Amino acid sequence: MRLPRIVWLLPITLFFAIVTIVVSAIRTEMRTSETQAEWLSWYGAHIQFTPGDGPNPAARFPVSGPYNQRLGYSYIPFFAKSLQADDYHITQQMRATPTYDYFFDRGLYPIYHAKTVAGVTLYDRDEHKLYSASYPAHVFADFASIPPVLVNTLLYIENRELLRDGAETRNPVIEWDRFLYALVGHAIHSFAPGFNPGGGSTLATQIEKFRYSPGGQTTSGMEKLRQIASASLRVYLDGPDTRAAREKIALDYLNSTPLSARPGFGEINSIGDGLWAWFGIDLNDAANALNLPEHDADSLRTKAQIYREALGLILAQRRPSYYLASNHTALDALTDATLDRLAEAGVISVRLRDTTKAANFHFVAEAPLPPQPPFMEQKAVNALRSHLMSMLGLKKLYEIDRLDLTARSTLDQDTQSKLVDFLRHLSDPDFLKANGLYGFRLLNPDNDPKKIKWSVVLYERTNDSNKLRVQADNIDEPFDMNEGMKLDLGSTAKLRTLVSYLEIISELYRRYAGLSVEDLQDMAEDAPDVLTEWAIGWLIEHPTADLETMLNAAMDRHYSGNPHEIFFTGGGQHTFVNFERSEDFEVMDLHEAFRNSVNLVFVRLMRDIVNYTIAQGPQTKEQLLDDPDEPARKSYLDRFADQEGAQFLNRYISEYFNLDGDAALEKLLSHAHKGASAHTIIFRSVRPQASITEFADFMQRHPLKESLSNQRLAQLYHTYTADKYNLSDRGYIAGLNPMELWLVSYLQSNPHASRHTLMQVSQPIRIASYAWLMNPHLKRAQDTRIRIILEADAFAQLHDRWARLGYPFGRLVPSLATAIGSSADRPGALAELVGIILNDGTRLPTIRFESLMFGEGTPYQTLVEHYGDQHKEQLLDPAIAHVMKGVMAEVVDNGTARRVKGAYKDTKGTVLTIGGKTGTGDHRFDEFGTGGHLISSRVVNRTGTFAFYIGDHFFGTITAHVAGEEAAKYKFTSALSAQ
Repeated sequence: MRLPRIVWLLPITLFFAIVTIVVSAIRTEMRTSETQAEWLSWYGAHIQFTPGDGPNPAARFPVSGPYNQRLGYSYIPFFAKSLQADDYHITQQMRATPTYDYFFDRGLYPIYHAKTVAGVTLYDRDEHKLYSASYPAHVFADFASIPPVLVNTLLYIENRELLRDGAETRNPVIEWDRFLYALVGHAIHSFAPGFNPGGGSTLATQIEKFRYSPGGQTTSGMEKLRQIASASLRVYLDGPDTRAAREKIALDYLNSTPLSARPGFGEINSIGDGLWAWFGIDLNDAANALNLPEHDADSLRTKAQIYREALGLILAQRRPSYYLASNHTALDALTDATLDRLAEAGVISVRLRDTTKAANFHFVAEAPLPPQPPFMEQKAVNALRSHLMSMLGLKKLYEIDRLDLTARSTLDQDTQSKLVDFLRHLSDPDFLKANGLYGFRLLNPDNDPKKIKWSVVLYERTNDSNKLRVQADNIDEPFDMNEGMKLDLGSTAKLRTLVSYLEIISELYRRYAGLSVEDLQDMAEDAPDVLTEWAIGWLIEHPTADLETMLNAAMDRHYSGNPHEIFFTGGGQHTFVNFERSEDFEVMDLHEAFRNSVNLVFVRLMRDIVNYTIAQGPQTKEQLLDDPDEPARKSYLDRFADQEGAQFLNRYISEYFNLDGDAALEKLLSHAHKGASAHTIIFRSVRPQASITEFADFMQRHPLKESLSNQRLAQLYHTYTADKYNLSDRGYIAGLNPMELWLVSYLQSNPHASRHTLMQVSQPIRIASYAWLMNPHLKRAQDTRIRIILEADAFAQLHDRWARLGYPFGRLVPSLATAIGSSADRPGALAELVGIILNDGTRLPTIRFESLMFGEGTPYQTLVEHYGDQHKEQLLDPAIAHVMKGVMAEVVDNGTARRVKGAYKDTKGTVLTIGGKTGTGDHRFDEFGTGGHLISSRVVNRTGTFAFYIGDHFFGTITAHVAGEEAAKYKFTSALSAQ
């Protein structure tokens, strides 16, 4: 039975009706995005962030994306962990709603309003801004400030529908016609690789790409979907109406599009920065030019020039390094072709097109630098930035400046500014005169004050840290005297020497206090050094005394100021002088010697310290020097041979390194004796396989006074073979250092050996070359070498003491002159030692930042603050610190820094105790002749330093420094710094 037509037409009609409704709904959704707006804005309303106390264990941080990495968001967990080692802890961190976490965990980019401009900002202790970096530096403040011609050009090229009138709820992330065309195009491209599929990206997805995609690239279809989904959610964060969001997309694109990089400027990430870095044009000037009317010829030319360069940047975004750095011709062609299309579409006038075509790109050779403040005004800020770089484990200040970071420092800007201004005026003779800086041991009118470099650093001690309050100098260049120089700070070394002396007395007290008088009397007979002998004797007389009493007694020990004694130190014989001749004839206690900075007393004190240190070894000096059969003597002599041989070898390597075999042999001959035996032993050592014919040719090329017969040549050839003489003897015959002879010989067969290899393979040779030293008849020479090694070992151990208390360099000069400054120091390191003394022997961490705020206002907001004292170190017994504070106060009360006495009072008018140590560095290169007579003396630099504390809380250093031979004209002492 046939069914009525209506029966089978009904389903078809219903199907087409449903399809029509669906298609209509899709078209409506594509046009208005109403459903998306309702749905996505609901999610947007539930994406929120609230700061909470302490670390957030559920915090999420992005891993990739140029924007996240440049602003430091990706590295916040690593920064926090690094800072934890310096007693910085997370005290506040942002908490996100579950909706944010949901999308983040499913692979979308972080959904929030990202900052266009960010950079590091530094504040002082009172929240006064010290420094601020903004990247990009040149941006449009808002959409209204963008010239219309620039907006219209951008939209025509990249996203024509973005600002068209239509539904308020329209999603601007997708232009459906371009998107569908791109999908079809990519499908065709898979079968026809030559087909250009076009692009479906909008400005919104491009922003997602260059901010958040790995490497700023779209690497897959899935990555493109991430961009679309993330951008769509971001658009509806503030509700279903996207009109403001669409304007912000255009604004953000112009303010953040990547435009390659330039040396001296770094990454370029905005049209404004692009105009500045590539063309030297300020964005405000460019905006004014682009808003000019076109009816005036001059205005039109100005507008066209700027328009060409702005258009070029918009087009170059596709391949910025290619167009902007490599191929300007290609950019010219692309720009001209685009100008035609813009004019045809009515985006620009024909007049503007033609005038713009007539213009040329004016690329600048290098990115212009913004005006820089004087270095001396930024010295503390630059030091803070460098320290922050180190704290965060970064390598460049460039990286620091681009972080989204606000740091509150410990610096006192008000005091800092006043001090910088004061230091600036120190180049004015009238100012110097008004402040009493001319006079005896100060400056004289002939001195050029501009040559004097001043540096001041001041710290404040608090309960858990030392805080930098002032760091200033008058050096108008990027250099920091406090942290970056190795300076002869003269008698400030006596501060370190006296601390080491008191440490030794403390060790002796702990070793012997509490023993019976009878035991002490037995030990006194075998005391291996002067300090041990004194300590035991004093404890016999004062068996119940406490440590501080013994330390004060140790300060009462007397030493001579006699300068006529000859000291064997530093590998030779030396004499020393006092600053005041009247001190030459005095015997004084250590109070007076420290107070008046008497050199010879401290040289002798250092000798006692060295001898004590040697006595703590496995053999005493007496055992090693008195007994010629002591087995340990050989090991000391071997060490001496190894070390001195290495010094010679290093010098010879530099001399011979780039010479070929023949040239090296010729140079060696020029250093040797001029005799047949010498020439023969050299040739047979350097060319041991050479035939007698080759030897004869060699001798003929280097004729000597005596004529050599064939018989004599044969005798020489067979007599002076290398295997008949050890290296030491061959060197003696040739008149050469054995290591020089060995080096040239070795390089003949190993011409490409590195310095490291040469030092390694020569180690046994160096020892063998000193075989002569092992002769039992040369005990006196052996003793001298053993004493040199013993002293060097003692200074290596003394260095450990000094380094523990902040000494900044890797070794001490092994000489008693270290007690008076020959090993150099740094003002900042001296200040650290004063801080330890002021804090009863405890080293507190030195901090320059109270807090660091990363990513403020973002989902990654993390506040890190300094608290805790896990890095407190008790380095000195409090009794030592107490005695040191007292003797430092004597320096101010009645010593070399008496000018400072009574200079400071507290808020109640009470005079504050000031203590310190002065030091005058007169650094010279002295040349001595036979018998130790001084031949010449050349001044290298001069310094005057005062390391000080004020009251119970402040400490630091003041340093005056003159570099170069000009320093010979200056006679100031540390009195200048104290004044």
